[in-house]
Amino acid sequence: MDMSEVTHAPAPQALTPAATAEGDRNDPQRWRDLVSEIGADIAGPLTAALERIHSLTTTGCIDRASLKALREEVEQARWVGMLGQQITRLATGRLRQSHERLQLASTLKGVLAHRKRETVARGIVLKPVLKPVEVIVDASLLFSLLNTTLDWALGHARSQLQFTIDIMPWPTHARLVCEFACRPSGEAVEGEPERAAAAGPDALTWRMLEQTAATMGLPIHCAQSAGTTTLTIEFPRTAHDEMEGVSTIEFDDGFAPSTNSKPLAGNHVLVVSSRREMRTLIREALRNMGLVVDFVSSVEEAVDFCRDSLPHAIVIEAIQNGERFSKFRDEIIAEVPEFAFIEIIEEGAEFEMSGFSGSRMARVGRDVIASSLPSALMFELSRGL
Repeated sequence: MDMSEVTHAPAPQALTPAATAEGDRNDPQRWRDLVSEIGADIAGPLTAALERIHSLTTTGCIDRASLKALREEVEQARWVGMLGQQITRLATGRLRQSHERLQLASTLKGVLAHRKRETVARGIVLKPVLKPVEVIVDASLLFSLLNTTLDWALGHARSQLQFTIDIMPWPTHARLVCEFACRPSGEAVEGEPERAAAAGPDALTWRMLEQTAATMGLPIHCAQSAGTTTLTIEFPRTAHDEMEGVSTIEFDDGFAPSTNSKPLAGNHVLVVSSRREMRTLIREALRNMGLVVDFVSSVEEAVDFCRDSLPHAIVIEAIQNGERFSKFRDEIIAEVPEFAFIEIIEEGAEFEMSGFSGSRMARVGRDVIASSLPSALMFELSRGL
């Protein structure tokens, strides 16, 4: 679907989350359409990748541009598969949410800061006007919702994104509004993944946004007018000094670990490791967390990997942690102070959280990677929620 379908289609109606979530789970046609969409979106890039591989086996060589394209095609197929898994996980209705009082503006600022390199690389200017307000939601789902909103908007915005957080006059709900001028159909942007350019309101990114909001019980509304798109997300459970009808046991003050199955699903982790055996240990430890995991062999490769966008965490083996990595880490922390770093110590059963003894990185001993690395990631990533 291209952006012409977004611009000229009738504006979507407001979505009632409870009815939408229940209706989606009981609508066979919706799931047939979703499976068809996922299949087509995976088959497209994989077919192109297979053609390149056939060419490689025939000629025995591949140029740098074709290798880059091959990587992007495989990454696109992986992204679609991961997104499909997340939508299904949310739509089952079996998630146990841990509701907390969270600063909506602070959380959004953190997401925008984390993805600053990506927006700059695409030439998108962010214009946030954010009123401080507390909402009562699950932390991991809010993080996912805000990132998916940004994913969807970046796929369509021409040059800038306006984010506004305020309080509706009645009912007194917090409201997040994302507004942007739509990019014309077919207009490419340097540095933009092909998957984002192809996304539309009925594509997987929109489905993920819609399903996350429904799971959280948040009404959403999207409207197009004169080339401008406006997405509004309401937060019915907005914290007030006096909250009528809300029991104190319904939410936790401050952070509490989410009881969601795979609460970090969809988070992106970059592993810096040159040894196959270490990569295998880390891959096996993270296999069941629903994470997107990429591996590079050196700090220089990590710097290049992060040039246009940052992962959510970096795991590095101790032999790679030197002066160059310290400089790289300082550059990232200057942008995102709560960024998660974890060092794998060569020997022992050590598990040390960041901040201990003044350290800016968590540390996990090689002997306890399987048992402690998932917990370390859970804690370190949760600090930014």
